[in-house]
Amino acid sequence: MWGILTALLSGALMSIQGVFNTEVTKQTGVWVSAGWVQLTAFVTCAAIWFFSGREEIWPLTQVQPRYMLTGGILGAFITYTVIRSMGSLGPARAALLIVVSQILVAYAIELFGLFGVERVPFEWKKALGAAAAIGGIIIFRS
Repeated sequence: MWGILTALLSGALMSIQGVFNTEVTKQTGVWVSAGWVQLTAFVTCAAIWFFSGREEIWPLTQVQPRYMLTGGILGAFITYTVIRSMGSLGPARAALLIVVSQILVAYAIELFGLFGVERVPFEWKKALGAAAAIGGIIIFRS
């Protein structure tokens, strides 16, 4: 149950953040806005780390494979693409396309066992669910 609530909260926060970031971009610039997002995220994480448990940082040097450490780089481009898509499509259409893209890519990652994720067998019901999501884009677009 907590997983569902956390996922719903994540989606809501992403939509709100996208709107905020798009407005900041209008008043500054896309890389200034994206940089501000990443900087404030870092400060927030550092503050929370400082006041909670303070896990060791050094295990980061042992992470394998090394490309797993590029999440922050991906985060910068995620921020950029969310800002651009919300600015051109509006929050609802952009969020719908973003979520459907997440579903399709996440399912492909599971199907092919990419990035160390356990491989799962193909299921028609999941493929139909993805198709229904794509159908929702078409309906929503009309």
